[in-house]
Amino acid sequence: MALDAGFILKEYEFEFKFMFIGVGMTKRGKVVVGVLGVAVLLAGALYGALQVPAVQDALFTRAVEARAGHVRTELLEDDALHIVFCGTGSPLPDAERGQACIGVFAGGRFFLIDAGGGAAEKIAALQMPIGALSGVLLTHFHSDHIAGLPNIVLQSWAQGRHEPLKVYGPAGVKQVTDGFSAAYALDSVYRTAHHGAEIMPPSGARYAPEPVPLLNDFSEAVVLEEDGLKITAFRVGHAPVDPAYGYRIDYKDRSVVFSGDTVKHPNVVRHGKDADVMVHEALAPHMVETLARGIEPRLPDTAQILRDTLTYHTSPVEAAEAANEAGAGLLVYSHVVPPLPNALARSIFLRGVSEVRPANVKIGRDGLYLKLPVNSSDIQESQW
Repeated sequence: MALDAGFILKEYEFEFKFMFIGVGMTKRGKVVVGVLGVAVLLAGALYGALQVPAVQDALFTRAVEARAGHVRTELLEDDALHIVFCGTGSPLPDAERGQACIGVFAGGRFFLIDAGGGAAEKIAALQMPIGALSGVLLTHFHSDHIAGLPNIVLQSWAQGRHEPLKVYGPAGVKQVTDGFSAAYALDSVYRTAHHGAEIMPPSGARYAPEPVPLLNDFSEAVVLEEDGLKITAFRVGHAPVDPAYGYRIDYKDRSVVFSGDTVKHPNVVRHGKDADVMVHEALAPHMVETLARGIEPRLPDTAQILRDTLTYHTSPVEAAEAANEAGAGLLVYSHVVPPLPNALARSIFLRGVSEVRPANVKIGRDGLYLKLPVNSSDIQESQW
Protein backbone atom coordinates (compact mmCIF):
# COMPACT_ATOMS: atom_id res chain seq x y z
CA MET A 1 0.00 0.00 0.00
CA ALA A 2 2.63 2.50 1.01
CA LEU A 3 5.37 0.71 -0.93
CA ASP A 4 6.34 2.41 -4.19
CA ALA A 5 6.12 -0.84 -6.15
CA GLY A 6 6.10 0.68 -9.62
CA PHE A 7 9.40 2.40 -9.11
CA ILE A 8 10.94 -0.67 -7.48
CA LEU A 9 10.05 -2.65 -10.59
CA LYS A 10 11.73 -0.02 -12.72
CA GLU A 11 14.91 -0.51 -10.72
CA TYR A 12 14.47 -4.24 -11.33
CA GLU A 13 14.12 -3.62 -15.05
CA PHE A 14 17.32 -1.56 -15.11
CA GLU A 15 19.23 -4.63 -13.93
CA PHE A 16 18.37 -6.34 -17.21
CA LYS A 17 20.27 -3.92 -19.44
CA PHE A 18 22.83 -5.40 -21.80
CA MET A 19 26.11 -3.89 -22.87
CA PHE A 20 26.39 -4.16 -26.64
CA ILE A 21 29.80 -4.27 -28.26
CA GLY A 22 29.98 -2.06 -31.30
CA VAL A 23 31.56 -2.66 -34.65
CA GLY A 24 34.81 -0.85 -35.46
CA MET A 25 35.98 0.55 -38.80
CA THR A 26 39.41 0.29 -40.34
CA LYS A 27 41.11 3.31 -41.86
CA ARG A 28 40.06 1.98 -45.28
CA GLY A 29 36.42 1.99 -44.16
CA LYS A 30 36.13 -1.81 -43.99
CA VAL A 31 33.85 -3.20 -41.32
CA VAL A 32 35.60 -5.19 -38.63
CA VAL A 33 33.29 -7.91 -37.46
CA GLY A 34 35.21 -8.23 -34.19
CA VAL A 35 33.39 -9.87 -31.35
CA LEU A 36 29.82 -9.45 -32.55
CA GLY A 37 29.22 -13.18 -32.68
CA VAL A 38 30.60 -13.67 -29.20
CA ALA A 39 28.41 -10.84 -27.94
CA VAL A 40 25.31 -12.53 -29.33
CA LEU A 41 26.26 -15.77 -27.58
CA LEU A 42 26.89 -13.94 -24.30
CA ALA A 43 23.57 -12.11 -24.59
CA GLY A 44 21.80 -15.43 -25.07
CA ALA A 45 23.52 -16.91 -22.04
CA LEU A 46 22.64 -13.85 -19.95
CA TYR A 47 19.01 -14.06 -21.01
CA GLY A 48 18.96 -17.70 -19.98
CA ALA A 49 20.45 -16.85 -16.59
CA LEU A 50 17.74 -14.25 -16.03
CA GLN A 51 15.11 -16.99 -16.24
CA VAL A 52 16.57 -18.72 -13.17
CA PRO A 53 14.37 -17.97 -10.13
CA ALA A 54 17.34 -17.49 -7.80
CA VAL A 55 18.85 -14.89 -10.15
CA GLN A 56 15.51 -13.14 -10.52
CA ASP A 57 15.00 -13.05 -6.75
CA ALA A 58 18.50 -11.66 -6.19
CA LEU A 59 17.92 -8.86 -8.68
CA PHE A 60 14.50 -8.04 -7.26
CA THR A 61 15.91 -7.97 -3.71
CA ARG A 62 18.64 -5.61 -4.84
CA ALA A 63 16.07 -3.29 -6.44
CA VAL A 64 13.90 -3.30 -3.30
CA GLU A 65 16.88 -2.51 -1.07
CA ALA A 66 17.83 0.38 -3.36
CA ARG A 67 14.38 1.96 -3.35
CA ALA A 68 11.89 0.76 -0.72
CA GLY A 69 11.20 2.99 2.25
CA HIS A 70 13.52 5.78 1.15
CA VAL A 71 12.13 9.27 1.71
CA ARG A 72 13.72 12.68 1.44
CA THR A 73 13.86 13.50 5.16
CA GLU A 74 16.21 16.40 4.45
CA LEU A 75 13.12 18.37 3.38
CA LEU A 76 12.05 18.38 7.01
CA GLU A 77 15.50 19.06 8.45
CA ASP A 78 17.17 21.79 6.37
CA ASP A 79 16.68 25.39 7.44
CA ALA A 80 15.15 26.40 4.15
CA LEU A 81 11.90 26.86 2.28
CA HIS A 82 11.45 23.88 -0.06
CA ILE A 83 8.98 23.75 -2.96
CA VAL A 84 8.28 20.45 -4.74
CA PHE A 85 5.99 20.42 -7.78
CA CYS A 86 4.08 17.14 -7.69
CA GLY A 87 1.34 18.16 -10.12
CA THR A 88 1.56 21.01 -12.63
CA GLY A 89 -1.29 20.03 -14.95
CA SER A 90 -5.02 20.62 -15.26
CA PRO A 91 -8.20 18.59 -15.90
CA LEU A 92 -7.00 18.00 -19.48
CA PRO A 93 -5.29 14.60 -19.87
CA ASP A 94 -1.53 15.12 -19.86
CA ALA A 95 1.00 12.29 -19.95
CA GLU A 96 3.70 14.50 -18.41
CA ARG A 97 1.74 16.38 -15.74
CA GLY A 98 -0.40 15.33 -12.81
CA GLN A 99 -3.29 17.40 -11.50
CA ALA A 100 -2.77 20.27 -9.08
CA CYS A 101 -0.38 19.40 -6.25
CA ILE A 102 2.58 21.33 -4.82
CA GLY A 103 4.45 20.45 -1.65
CA VAL A 104 5.94 23.12 0.64
CA PHE A 105 8.35 22.23 3.43
CA ALA A 106 9.57 24.67 6.07
CA GLY A 107 10.56 24.44 9.71
CA GLY A 108 9.89 20.71 9.89
CA ARG A 109 6.37 21.07 8.51
CA PHE A 110 4.91 19.80 5.24
CA PHE A 111 1.89 21.35 3.55
CA LEU A 112 0.27 20.54 0.23
CA ILE A 113 -1.24 23.20 -1.98
CA ASP A 114 -4.20 21.29 -3.46
CA ALA A 115 -4.49 17.54 -4.00
CA GLY A 116 -5.66 16.68 -7.49
CA GLY A 117 -6.10 13.20 -8.90
CA GLY A 118 -2.96 11.07 -8.63
CA ALA A 119 -1.32 13.33 -6.04
CA ALA A 120 -0.40 10.50 -3.66
CA GLU A 121 1.23 8.52 -6.47
CA LYS A 122 3.29 11.52 -7.54
CA ILE A 123 4.34 12.15 -3.95
CA ALA A 124 5.49 8.53 -3.63
CA ALA A 125 7.44 8.72 -6.88
CA LEU A 126 9.24 11.83 -5.61
CA GLN A 127 9.96 10.18 -2.24
CA MET A 128 8.33 12.96 -0.27
CA PRO A 129 7.76 12.12 3.42
CA ILE A 130 3.98 11.98 3.29
CA GLY A 131 3.75 10.55 6.80
CA ALA A 132 4.86 13.95 8.09
CA LEU A 133 2.08 15.82 6.29
CA SER A 134 0.87 18.74 8.43
CA GLY A 135 -2.11 19.81 6.33
CA VAL A 136 -3.60 20.54 2.91
CA LEU A 137 -4.36 24.07 1.68
CA LEU A 138 -7.16 23.94 -0.89
CA THR A 139 -7.48 26.87 -3.27
CA HIS A 140 -11.00 25.89 -4.40
CA PHE A 141 -13.14 22.82 -5.01
CA HIS A 142 -12.80 21.99 -8.69
CA SER A 143 -12.28 18.25 -9.06
CA ASP A 144 -8.70 18.53 -10.31
CA HIS A 145 -7.76 20.21 -7.02
CA ILE A 146 -9.45 17.81 -4.57
CA ALA A 147 -9.83 14.39 -6.23
CA GLY A 148 -6.61 13.03 -4.73
CA LEU A 149 -7.51 13.79 -1.09
CA PRO A 150 -8.70 10.27 -0.13
CA ASN A 151 -5.43 8.66 -1.24
CA ILE A 152 -3.45 11.42 0.46
CA VAL A 153 -5.27 10.51 3.68
CA LEU A 154 -4.67 6.78 3.17
CA GLN A 155 -0.98 6.98 2.31
CA SER A 156 -0.09 9.49 5.02
CA TRP A 157 -2.07 7.40 7.53
CA ALA A 158 -0.23 4.23 6.51
CA GLN A 159 3.11 6.00 6.88
CA GLY A 160 2.60 7.23 10.41
CA ARG A 161 0.15 10.14 10.53
CA HIS A 162 -2.30 9.23 13.30
CA GLU A 163 -4.03 12.56 13.90
CA PRO A 164 -6.93 13.75 11.71
CA LEU A 165 -5.62 15.53 8.61
CA LYS A 166 -6.15 19.29 8.66
CA VAL A 167 -7.66 20.58 5.42
CA TYR A 168 -7.87 24.36 5.04
CA GLY A 169 -9.89 26.16 2.41
CA PRO A 170 -12.82 28.42 1.58
CA ALA A 171 -16.30 27.96 3.01
CA GLY A 172 -17.46 24.57 1.80
CA VAL A 173 -14.34 22.67 2.82
CA LYS A 174 -16.30 20.74 5.46
CA GLN A 175 -18.83 19.66 2.84
CA VAL A 176 -15.97 18.30 0.73
CA THR A 177 -14.26 16.43 3.55
CA ASP A 178 -17.57 15.11 4.92
CA GLY A 179 -18.35 13.73 1.47
CA PHE A 180 -15.04 11.93 1.20
CA SER A 181 -15.40 10.63 4.76
CA ALA A 182 -18.79 9.14 3.94
CA ALA A 183 -17.58 7.61 0.68
CA TYR A 184 -14.54 5.99 2.31
CA ALA A 185 -16.09 5.09 5.68
CA LEU A 186 -16.16 1.35 5.02
CA ASP A 187 -12.67 1.37 3.55
CA SER A 188 -11.34 3.03 6.71
CA VAL A 189 -13.00 0.42 8.92
CA TYR A 190 -11.48 -2.37 6.85
CA ARG A 191 -7.98 -0.88 7.13
CA THR A 192 -8.09 -0.69 10.92
CA ALA A 193 -9.65 -4.15 11.25
CA HIS A 194 -6.98 -5.67 9.02
CA HIS A 195 -3.85 -3.93 10.30
CA GLY A 196 -4.85 -3.12 13.86
CA ALA A 197 -5.57 0.10 15.73
CA GLU A 198 -1.96 0.49 16.85
CA ILE A 199 -0.71 0.78 13.26
CA MET A 200 -3.78 2.39 11.68
CA PRO A 201 -5.91 3.99 14.41
CA PRO A 202 -9.33 5.26 13.26
CA SER A 203 -8.26 8.86 13.98
CA GLY A 204 -5.79 8.76 11.09
CA ALA A 205 -8.58 8.20 8.58
CA ARG A 206 -10.38 11.35 9.63
CA TYR A 207 -10.32 14.89 8.26
CA ALA A 208 -10.15 18.04 10.36
CA PRO A 209 -11.70 20.68 8.09
CA GLU A 210 -10.57 24.24 8.79
CA PRO A 211 -12.74 26.81 6.95
CA VAL A 212 -10.86 30.04 6.32
CA PRO A 213 -13.38 32.93 6.10
CA LEU A 214 -12.57 35.82 3.77
CA LEU A 215 -15.45 38.22 3.41
CA ASN A 216 -14.24 40.26 0.43
CA ASP A 217 -11.28 40.93 -1.86
CA PHE A 218 -9.71 43.25 0.69
CA SER A 219 -9.59 40.72 3.52
CA GLU A 220 -6.91 38.17 4.28
CA ALA A 221 -6.50 35.48 6.90
CA VAL A 222 -3.43 34.07 8.60
CA VAL A 223 -3.87 30.30 8.52
CA LEU A 224 -0.81 29.52 10.62
CA GLU A 225 1.95 31.56 12.26
CA GLU A 226 4.58 29.94 14.45
CA ASP A 227 8.31 29.23 14.58
CA GLY A 228 9.07 31.58 11.69
CA LEU A 229 6.44 30.05 9.40
CA LYS A 230 3.48 32.13 8.26
CA ILE A 231 0.72 31.06 5.86
CA THR A 232 -1.70 33.70 4.58
CA ALA A 233 -4.84 33.11 2.51
CA PHE A 234 -6.31 35.72 0.16
CA ARG A 235 -9.10 35.83 -2.41
CA VAL A 236 -8.63 35.62 -6.16
CA GLY A 237 -11.01 35.71 -9.14
CA HIS A 238 -12.26 32.40 -10.55
CA ALA A 239 -16.00 33.11 -10.97
CA PRO A 240 -18.37 31.35 -11.02
CA VAL A 241 -16.17 29.53 -8.50
CA ASP A 242 -16.48 31.79 -5.48
CA PRO A 243 -14.65 32.13 -3.27
CA ALA A 244 -11.33 30.92 -4.64
CA TYR A 245 -8.09 31.45 -2.75
CA GLY A 246 -4.40 32.01 -3.25
CA TYR A 247 -1.80 31.50 -0.52
CA ARG A 248 1.44 33.17 0.50
CA ILE A 249 3.93 31.21 2.58
CA ASP A 250 6.74 33.00 4.41
CA TYR A 251 9.48 31.15 6.25
CA LYS A 252 11.88 33.47 8.06
CA ASP A 253 13.27 35.67 5.25
CA ARG A 254 12.10 33.53 2.28
CA SER A 255 8.70 33.54 0.57
CA VAL A 256 6.53 31.97 -2.12
CA VAL A 257 3.09 32.98 -3.35
CA PHE A 258 0.57 30.70 -5.09
CA SER A 259 -2.07 32.25 -7.30
CA GLY A 260 -4.48 29.33 -7.31
CA ASP A 261 -6.85 29.34 -10.30
CA THR A 262 -7.65 32.92 -11.21
CA VAL A 263 -7.83 35.64 -13.78
CA LYS A 264 -5.08 38.22 -13.47
CA HIS A 265 -5.93 39.61 -10.06
CA PRO A 266 -4.59 42.54 -8.01
CA ASN A 267 -4.50 40.39 -4.86
CA VAL A 268 -1.87 38.12 -6.41
CA VAL A 269 0.22 41.22 -7.04
CA ARG A 270 -0.44 42.63 -3.56
CA HIS A 271 0.29 39.44 -1.67
CA GLY A 272 3.11 38.51 -4.01
CA LYS A 273 5.03 41.69 -3.29
CA ASP A 274 8.77 40.96 -3.32
CA ALA A 275 8.17 37.20 -3.05
CA ASP A 276 11.18 35.08 -3.91
CA VAL A 277 8.97 32.83 -6.04
CA MET A 278 5.56 33.37 -7.63
CA VAL A 279 3.77 30.21 -8.73
CA HIS A 280 1.07 31.33 -11.14
CA GLU A 281 -1.45 29.36 -13.12
CA ALA A 282 -1.36 29.93 -16.88
CA LEU A 283 -3.60 29.13 -19.83
CA ALA A 284 -2.57 30.07 -23.37
CA PRO A 285 -5.76 31.42 -25.02
CA HIS A 286 -4.40 31.24 -28.58
CA MET A 287 -3.63 27.53 -28.13
CA VAL A 288 -6.93 26.69 -26.44
CA GLU A 289 -8.91 28.44 -29.19
CA THR A 290 -7.04 26.42 -31.81
CA LEU A 291 -7.89 23.22 -29.92
CA ALA A 292 -11.55 24.24 -29.69
CA ARG A 293 -11.75 24.88 -33.44
CA GLY A 294 -10.10 21.56 -34.14
CA ILE A 295 -12.54 19.44 -32.14
CA GLU A 296 -15.68 21.49 -32.82
CA PRO A 297 -16.90 19.47 -35.84
CA ARG A 298 -16.88 16.23 -33.82
CA LEU A 299 -17.30 17.42 -30.22
CA PRO A 300 -19.12 20.76 -30.25
CA ASP A 301 -20.02 20.70 -26.54
CA THR A 302 -16.43 19.97 -25.52
CA ALA A 303 -15.26 22.80 -27.79
CA GLN A 304 -17.60 25.18 -25.98
CA ILE A 305 -16.32 23.98 -22.60
CA LEU A 306 -12.78 24.75 -23.73
CA ARG A 307 -13.82 28.24 -24.80
CA ASP A 308 -15.55 28.80 -21.46
CA THR A 309 -12.21 28.29 -19.69
CA LEU A 310 -10.87 31.42 -21.38
CA THR A 311 -12.92 33.62 -19.06
CA TYR A 312 -11.46 32.58 -15.71
CA HIS A 313 -7.77 31.89 -16.19
CA THR A 314 -4.61 33.97 -16.67
CA SER A 315 -2.53 33.99 -19.84
CA PRO A 316 1.24 33.46 -19.62
CA VAL A 317 1.80 37.10 -20.58
CA GLU A 318 -0.64 38.35 -17.93
CA ALA A 319 1.05 36.18 -15.29
CA ALA A 320 4.40 37.68 -16.29
CA GLU A 321 2.90 41.15 -15.90
CA ALA A 322 1.65 40.22 -12.42
CA ALA A 323 5.10 38.96 -11.41
CA ASN A 324 6.66 42.20 -12.64
CA GLU A 325 4.15 44.34 -10.77
CA ALA A 326 4.74 42.37 -7.58
CA GLY A 327 8.52 42.50 -7.90
CA ALA A 328 8.64 38.70 -7.61
CA GLY A 329 11.98 36.97 -8.13
CA LEU A 330 11.24 33.78 -10.08
CA LEU A 331 7.95 33.16 -11.91
CA VAL A 332 6.96 29.51 -12.30
CA TYR A 333 3.95 28.56 -14.40
CA SER A 334 1.75 25.78 -13.05
CA HIS A 335 -1.75 24.46 -13.81
CA VAL A 336 -0.46 24.60 -17.38
CA VAL A 337 -3.10 24.61 -20.14
CA PRO A 338 -2.98 23.07 -22.69
CA PRO A 339 -0.53 20.13 -22.39
CA LEU A 340 2.92 20.96 -23.79
CA PRO A 341 4.39 17.72 -25.17
CA ASN A 342 7.41 19.19 -27.00
CA ALA A 343 9.64 22.22 -27.47
CA LEU A 344 7.42 23.67 -30.23
CA ALA A 345 4.36 23.65 -27.97
CA ARG A 346 6.35 25.27 -25.15
CA SER A 347 7.52 27.99 -27.52
CA ILE A 348 3.95 28.71 -28.62
CA PHE A 349 2.83 28.77 -24.97
CA LEU A 350 5.47 31.38 -24.09
CA ARG A 351 4.78 33.60 -27.09
CA GLY A 352 5.00 37.24 -26.04
CA VAL A 353 6.32 36.53 -22.53
CA SER A 354 9.92 37.53 -23.24
CA GLU A 355 8.79 40.98 -24.36
CA VAL A 356 7.21 41.49 -20.92
CA ARG A 357 9.62 39.55 -18.72
CA PRO A 358 12.89 38.58 -20.42
CA ALA A 359 14.27 36.50 -17.52
CA ASN A 360 13.31 34.59 -14.38
CA VAL A 361 10.44 32.69 -16.01
CA LYS A 362 10.03 28.93 -15.94
CA ILE A 363 7.37 26.49 -17.07
CA GLY A 364 6.86 24.19 -14.09
CA ARG A 365 7.13 20.45 -14.55
CA ASP A 366 6.27 17.59 -12.24
CA GLY A 367 9.36 16.88 -10.17
CA LEU A 368 10.69 20.44 -10.24
CA TYR A 369 12.37 21.18 -6.90
CA LEU A 370 13.27 24.61 -5.58
CA LYS A 371 15.28 25.15 -2.40
CA LEU A 372 15.39 28.61 -0.83
CA PRO A 373 17.95 28.66 2.00
CA VAL A 374 17.33 31.22 4.74
CA ASN A 375 19.60 34.25 5.07
CA SER A 376 20.18 34.13 1.33
CA SER A 377 18.64 35.22 -1.97
CA ASP A 378 19.69 31.98 -3.64
CA ILE A 379 17.17 29.72 -5.39
CA GLN A 380 18.61 26.24 -5.95
CA GLU A 381 16.80 24.38 -8.71
CA SER A 382 16.81 20.75 -9.81
CA GLN A 383 14.54 18.28 -11.59
CA TRP A 384 13.80 15.09 -9.67
